[in-house]
Amino acid sequence: MKKNNLKIFGRNVVSFIIVLVVIITLFSLVATDSLKEKEEISLAGLSEKINKEEVLRMVVVGGNIEAYISEEDFVTAKTEPGISVYESLVNWGTEESKIRKIDVDFKEEKDWSSVLNLAFLIIPVLFLIFIFYFIFKQAKGGAMQALDFSKAKARVFGEKGSPSSGVTFQDVAGLEEVKEELEEVVDFLKNPSRFLKLGARIPKGVLLTGAPGVGKTLMARAVAGEAKVPFFEISGSEFIELFVGVGSSRVRDLFANAKKKQPCIIYIDELDAIGRSRGAGVGGGHDEREQTLNQILSEMDGFAQDTKIVVLASTNRPDVLDSALLRPGRFDRKIILDLPDKKARQEILKVHTKNKPLVSSVNLKEVAERTPGFSGAEIANLANEAALLSARKRKKKVGQAELLEAIEKVLLGPEKKGYLVNKKEKELSAYHEAGHAIVSSFLPEAEPVQKISIVSRGQAGGYTIKIPLEESRIKRKSEFISEIAVLLGGYTAEKIFFGEVSTGSSNDLDRASRYARKMVKEFGMSPLGPLRFGGERSHVFLGKTMAEERDYSEETASKIDKEVSVFIEQGLKKAEDIIKDKKETLEKVAKTLVEKETLERKEYEKIIKSS
Repeated sequence: MKKNNLKIFGRNVVSFIIVLVVIITLFSLVATDSLKEKEEISLAGLSEKINKEEVLRMVVVGGNIEAYISEEDFVTAKTEPGISVYESLVNWGTEESKIRKIDVDFKEEKDWSSVLNLAFLIIPVLFLIFIFYFIFKQAKGGAMQALDFSKAKARVFGEKGSPSSGVTFQDVAGLEEVKEELEEVVDFLKNPSRFLKLGARIPKGVLLTGAPGVGKTLMARAVAGEAKVPFFEISGSEFIELFVGVGSSRVRDLFANAKKKQPCIIYIDELDAIGRSRGAGVGGGHDEREQTLNQILSEMDGFAQDTKIVVLASTNRPDVLDSALLRPGRFDRKIILDLPDKKARQEILKVHTKNKPLVSSVNLKEVAERTPGFSGAEIANLANEAALLSARKRKKKVGQAELLEAIEKVLLGPEKKGYLVNKKEKELSAYHEAGHAIVSSFLPEAEPVQKISIVSRGQAGGYTIKIPLEESRIKRKSEFISEIAVLLGGYTAEKIFFGEVSTGSSNDLDRASRYARKMVKEFGMSPLGPLRFGGERSHVFLGKTMAEERDYSEETASKIDKEVSVFIEQGLKKAEDIIKDKKETLEKVAKTLVEKETLERKEYEKIIKSS
């Protein structure tokens, strides 16, 4: 803060000096210009001009005579010291009758030197006054800042003079159940009598949880747009400061302001910044975050009861929140926002392409089918990337090709068109991706192939896109083993056709290993039985777990490793059997990939059916 003040002070001083220099320069130019003479002649010359009646009028300024030949043009002459102008001209032979015909004006001479001297005396004084003014202003600002340090800087929506969030429930596609829950809360605040007649109590708090990008903050903005009551918005991180007690003071200030305007809604974004479990053993009882959390607990359901303030909060880490925060009476209502299904994704696409000119043949249903697992934020990014691609291609409308290409860009990254691939690497990549595709096509539990490409994107040298026929939230053991087999299809194809494997399988092996380990440790799909291993975790610190608590012996750990290997071997055996059986088909697919680099679903299925 001090460095910023010094920078501002330095800039102001430099600016002040520059302005003064400019003023002095202009002042000097004006003074010089006023003293500027055109043509100077002698008194004899002036006398001659007067006798010839060439002079219209004269202006005497101090010891200078300005004789105007015309209204704009004049000549100058010096007067004799101690003698009047009239006497001087007569002495030099000027006819008196000619002098009397001329209008003579007498003006006092301006002493610019004295004015300049005075200016040079005043300017340093003004400079000192400016410095003292700035110092006092900064001191006053610092004092005011110290007083405002404990104030909560919440943004207010929904009242006169306040900005609007610009979002309503109509702007949120999907999440119909979530909207119903939140509409009820808003309706309760608008018309409390309808609920109070039935003995209903307004929820103290509503917690929105879900994966990043599913629309938690968007729903909060929609509540702000719909509510006809004041809506206070603040981020959890804005409570935390270096000094102990500031966070709790800001909480008190926030709720004090809210009580003045109740009924109202308080929205805390990223609640996990201040709501993490207490007792982590870090910071002791004077931990700033813990004191802030304690104050929130007290304000939400402490000794002083309040029924007209609803606290709305969102987080994607509900697992780290303190249990006292989640109990009924504080956050009474917990709303989980899931990733959108196919129908919801299509509706979200309609919202994000509403202001984009689309080609009439665009099929948003196909785009929605190709984006399983996409969150609302990723779909919004997809629509934006499609518009950017269209602009790059100098198109006036967004087409289907741009939307489909944007999916791959969001998933894998930009296409590396300038990346040079040698023939051997291209062939290896083609057989690797063909291995994935063939195993996926001939396994009953696997997902059908939508596209295969050996064009490098992001970190991937090639990719195979699979689209499920039906989206499901539950996976069976056989489906996991089939997924492991598909992941190992590229590894197996390299081993069978080239006799060795490459580094291109590293990501596949990582994912296959994670699936197999989850099947054993979390899902109880191994002969070890319906047990979860390593489920208990230590206290949360800095948003991550310190370490996994081992609740099993070394002997059990050895058995877990063996069972993980069994699942990997089962998947590998399935992949090997299919690739050996469909070796000719795989070669056709690989050779076509080397030639064309990309295969869409129709062309790929045509190759499979013909072999």
